[in-house]
Amino acid sequence: MDAVVLMDNLWVIIAGILVLLMQGGFILLEAGSTRMKNAGHIAGKTIFTIGIASLVFWAVGYGFIYGDGNKFIGLSSFFYGDASPADGGLTTSVDFFFQLAFAAIALTIAFGGFAERAKLSAYVIFAVLFSALVYPVVAHWIWGAGWLKDLGKQDFAGSTVVHLTGAMAALAATIVLKPRLGKYGKDGTMNQLSGHNQVYTALGVLILWVGWFGFNAGSTFGVSDGFFGYVALNTQLAAAAGAVAAMIVVRIMTGKADIPTTLNGALAGLVAITASCAFVAPWAAVVIGLVGGIIVYFSMKLFDKAKIDDPIFALSVHGAAGVWGTLSTGFFATPELAERNGGLAGLFYGGGFTQLGVQAIGILSCAAYAFVISYVILKVMKQVMGTIRVTEEEEMIGLDMSEHGSYGYPESFSAAEESSSNKKTTA
Repeated sequence: MDAVVLMDNLWVIIAGILVLLMQGGFILLEAGSTRMKNAGHIAGKTIFTIGIASLVFWAVGYGFIYGDGNKFIGLSSFFYGDASPADGGLTTSVDFFFQLAFAAIALTIAFGGFAERAKLSAYVIFAVLFSALVYPVVAHWIWGAGWLKDLGKQDFAGSTVVHLTGAMAALAATIVLKPRLGKYGKDGTMNQLSGHNQVYTALGVLILWVGWFGFNAGSTFGVSDGFFGYVALNTQLAAAAGAVAAMIVVRIMTGKADIPTTLNGALAGLVAITASCAFVAPWAAVVIGLVGGIIVYFSMKLFDKAKIDDPIFALSVHGAAGVWGTLSTGFFATPELAERNGGLAGLFYGGGFTQLGVQAIGILSCAAYAFVISYVILKVMKQVMGTIRVTEEEEMIGLDMSEHGSYGYPESFSAAEESSSNKKTTA
């Protein structure tokens, strides 16, 4: 193996590790954005569902994406075990690990729609079925030998494949599970069920931000020409613009620089640039991030008004920003970068509406597939299991105790219970 191939393989395996580390960011983001009584559950289910996603991806997921088959799905390379050496490029095992990390991220995004009300068994079954039947099909269409790839769909690192797919599954879950207890009053008013730790959410976003360089720059699959640095630059600019735009818009609209909105703005900028990071100029990356930060604020308000209870804001951050990011290449892709990475130049560079139309077709088809299949899976699960939601009593107690028998913060709850007991004794 020559030095260039060795460096390419080393970079991609490091990038895959960075993507896997993003799960730590999701743990802190999701736990911090929800209530203390569910924190241990959220952290624990993330770990074991990564395990499920990994095993399913090894068994069938990779084969459905990259195996020989047809324009809809791959049909070979199941129970993956190829140890072929590099032939002028990546070793197959390095590529497998990198792709596996992406599949696990999509599942984690989907689980945002389950937060604080789904049974543990629902997570297990949905993890298996989503990892086998939803994500791999969309990934095959765009990144495998699928029909959208043939059309020239541009999605460099997954605004559609990972983020929109996960968000549509989350939407299906929020609809089937219905809102959390106390989220909406009988008169239709919306009650704020605030997360318990904004420091956790901020640290989670920072971990995700750093991990995103594995996500985007790692998708160059090499370092020899230095293009991964260009992708990293666009990623950083979009994230920064998203955070600033969200903070400004929420300050204008509410008079307060709301922290969760600012954090979601950074994530929206990252999601938006994920499709286009290898296709656009740096100035366009700033615009894409700015628009992403604005979109995330108004979409959060829109979903709340529609009584769609999304505690982690997966629909806004990964769904709305994923749609915008996918469309953005149809506007901003430069002729040179489009020629290098596939597809056509964008509308603002004289490419007409062709690429924009392809991007829109990709959004509609992938979103519809991910939502419909996820919704059917959840409805069938509900029918077979009787319910996929915990009881009202279990939800009030919290999933830490009702599903696992212990709190994520045992000392805090023990102190609260002792204080309550003392007050009753005194009375």
